[in-house]
Amino acid sequence: MPEGDTVLVAAARLHQALAGERLLATDFRVPRFATADLAGQTVREVAARGKHLLLRTDAGVTLHSHLKMEGAWHLYRPGERWRGPDFQVRVVLRTAPWVAVGFRLGVCELLPTAREQEVLGHLGPDVLGPDWDAAEAVRRLLADPGRAVGTALLDQRVMAGPGNIYKCEVCFLRGVDPWTPVGQVDDLPGMVDLLKRLMEANRASGRQVTTGDTRPGRSHWVAGRNGKPCRRCGTLIRKAEQESGAGSRSASHEADRVTWWCPTCQPGPGPARPAGGRRPLRSARTSAPRRAGRGGRAPGPSG
Repeated sequence: MPEGDTVLVAAARLHQALAGERLLATDFRVPRFATADLAGQTVREVAARGKHLLLRTDAGVTLHSHLKMEGAWHLYRPGERWRGPDFQVRVVLRTAPWVAVGFRLGVCELLPTAREQEVLGHLGPDVLGPDWDAAEAVRRLLADPGRAVGTALLDQRVMAGPGNIYKCEVCFLRGVDPWTPVGQVDDLPGMVDLLKRLMEANRASGRQVTTGDTRPGRSHWVAGRNGKPCRRCGTLIRKAEQESGAGSRSASHEADRVTWWCPTCQPGPGPARPAGGRRPLRSARTSAPRRAGRGGRAPGPSG
């Protein structure tokens, strides 16, 4: 699942391959820009802003893309076979040394570089960007104190870059139930600081490792571990859907996100009961003897 660090890595790789190169041919496979042609323009830079990727040319044109849930950019040498079906391609950029192919892009559009703020102006401080402002991020979080903290952390108008994995992991590491209202979270600046440190630790790899262990199946505390024992106390990890609050221009179409959490290490309200229904059921075996912990919180990342 692409998050801010994933997009930063993609932007860096595209910049290294394409910056300074003249576009020999372009192929936009989205109806609105099907006839667009950037051939002859030179790529000036490729940059990231939160989860948004911006390819800028010397003609003052920006190719704005967003990976959403499944998008990816690939780089190939001319003539190399593409690793993906042709029907999933949204854009092809050809230069002499490289061919850049955008697969399954959730957003793929062209706009004047001078008007980028029209599509980026709603974003909060970029966790991995030069405009990062922790105090401003905390202020935006507290603007709606009754909102669930798990939902608020995904709102790109609050902070640009964090995604579902970091949301789940930082809530666990701080011992906070993701459905806790923002106004009831102890030490909100400390949570924001931890989120920043986790993402910085992965800015060069984009792998979202939060445990310090890069081995397969060992990189996360709770994310993707439904029904498995908590690494801290042994309670079985649970999952439930939670409002995304993603804050994109198409926020009304954003799907709810799966939230993973440990009900023992993260005591709190839990997911709301559906009307006339019950909360998600726990597994038959829900807990194991709890190991001693400090302050009721899971340990932070190493270092």
